[in-house]
Amino acid sequence: MMKSYSESYRESGVDITAGYRAVELMKEHVNRTKTGLPTDDIGGFGGLYDISGEKGSVLVSGTDGVGTKLKIAFALDKHDTVGIDCVAMCVNDIVCLGAKPLLFLDYIACGRNIPERIADIVKGVADGCVEAGCALVGGETAEMPGFYPENEYDLAGFSVGIAEKERILGRDRVREGDAVIAFPSSGVHSNGFSLVRRVFGIDSDPGVLGRRIDDLGMTLGEALLAPTRIYVKDAMAAISASSVHAICHITGGGFYENIPRVLPEGLGVSIRKSDVRVHPIFHVIQNEGNIPERDMFNTFNMGVGMALIVSSDTADSALDAVPDSYILGEIVKSDDEVRIW
Repeated sequence: MMKSYSESYRESGVDITAGYRAVELMKEHVNRTKTGLPTDDIGGFGGLYDISGEKGSVLVSGTDGVGTKLKIAFALDKHDTVGIDCVAMCVNDIVCLGAKPLLFLDYIACGRNIPERIADIVKGVADGCVEAGCALVGGETAEMPGFYPENEYDLAGFSVGIAEKERILGRDRVREGDAVIAFPSSGVHSNGFSLVRRVFGIDSDPGVLGRRIDDLGMTLGEALLAPTRIYVKDAMAAISASSVHAICHITGGGFYENIPRVLPEGLGVSIRKSDVRVHPIFHVIQNEGNIPERDMFNTFNMGVGMALIVSSDTADSALDAVPDSYILGEIVKSDDEVRIW
């Protein structure tokens, strides 16, 4: 049973347990759309669709948005990087199944179409697609006056990848003794910003974003707007070099929500806190907001944007393939899905 819960995040207006309940309630409706082809249940990192006529290949899809990180972009009037976040949130999910992203589409809904701003947004999307190695094949811009404020917009995207059926990664491959490898994050990425905004009082005083944080070597706004790291090339390099069993994208809900999504029943992950290379922005957030440590690990990526579960005998090869990666923990027999000690 998932033990993911953050009181601090709930107080900022985001109840992650409500999200779990919503998924359970929607399953019966989603199941009505199945066409008879074998697909996974919803709730994983990517959705699977069997196209067996093509050498047993499987399409893997993912969709996501940038969330309230956009409010930081609005406050700073900087719009050329949030498109990278949008691509990252989609392609990082589908690569968790071992799939190579093929294509991407974006959706921009705005209160007023300011062409130069839209072009900046799409520039970021294109930058992200180049980094992920996928094609931006289309999109939609919807001008919706009266629904969105004139100077605000929402941004979401959709990606499709492909993988060979027998090479799909997931919990069925995970074994006791496997190593857990961390790919470092570039910062907060695109999750937890409702709590971040409350901690720093950004909505009432956007000027705080101009405050220089010596420990970060930049302003708060620059640190928060740092684009989400795209892990496609790193993940594919590790898959080619080693025996990767599962991959976990650490997004909203942090370690306690995301890692259990790739763990079979009866196995857990053991992580020593001293082995987590915490990004400095999270020390700033925790100290400023007086947030309990468990809530930090149950809301943010804490400096680990992606975790790979790899056979212990090939872990060194995976580490060599991605130079800034490191050993985060190991898979153990346990009723506790995630143990951070």
